[in-house]
Amino acid sequence: MHSNFNISEIFYSIQGESSYAGGPCVFIRLSGCNLRCNYCDANYTWDEGENKSLQSILHAVEAYPSSLVELTGGEPLLHKDCVQLIRKLIAAGKTVLVETNGSIAINKIPYQAVTIVDVKCPDSGSAQSFHPDNIEHVKQRLAKSPGSCEMKFVLSSKNDYQWAKEFCGEHSLTGKMPIHFSPVHDRVSPRNLAEWLMKDGLNVSLQLQLHTILWPGISRGI
Repeated sequence: MHSNFNISEIFYSIQGESSYAGGPCVFIRLSGCNLRCNYCDANYTWDEGENKSLQSILHAVEAYPSSLVELTGGEPLLHKDCVQLIRKLIAAGKTVLVETNGSIAINKIPYQAVTIVDVKCPDSGSAQSFHPDNIEHVKQRLAKSPGSCEMKFVLSSKNDYQWAKEFCGEHSLTGKMPIHFSPVHDRVSPRNLAEWLMKDGLNVSLQLQLHTILWPGISRGI
């Protein structure tokens, strides 16, 4: 049986939102999402895409001179054959990042891939979307394969910052893996976020969307 995927775009850019930020990366943006975050910068993925075979995706990835590949969306884990695609990329010698919105259990993602869990804060409009089993899945991944998981929190307000801080504390996450706090443009100033982090001495990193700084005003292919 042939595997097919609904693909929004495949493009080559600079990785901008993880501990891999700054490096060239091939992005496979899959279509469809089960959330509707009010700050989404890729809402074109919600209901558009092109059907592509597994082999055509792998061929497209090989056209670029980077060993770093990220699956993003939309929500990649909505695609039933996503794990097969991840395994094929790993077998091809790629370093694979999988960015997921945290609402779907991550336990089937191969440990050789780096899972970036984007935990949705209350003011995203997708509050209460976090899958209850994913904290345990994250800890299992880290125990079996250190470095195989990261978390990020996109913050729309000081309330979101407090919530994310309490979430990390409640689940004893800081110091266990890279954790990134990222401000929503025009809602939280990077300087304010920096001052909150410094005041509280949190063991997390402030992260700006590097690709939006490099290519301002461009919404696709970056």
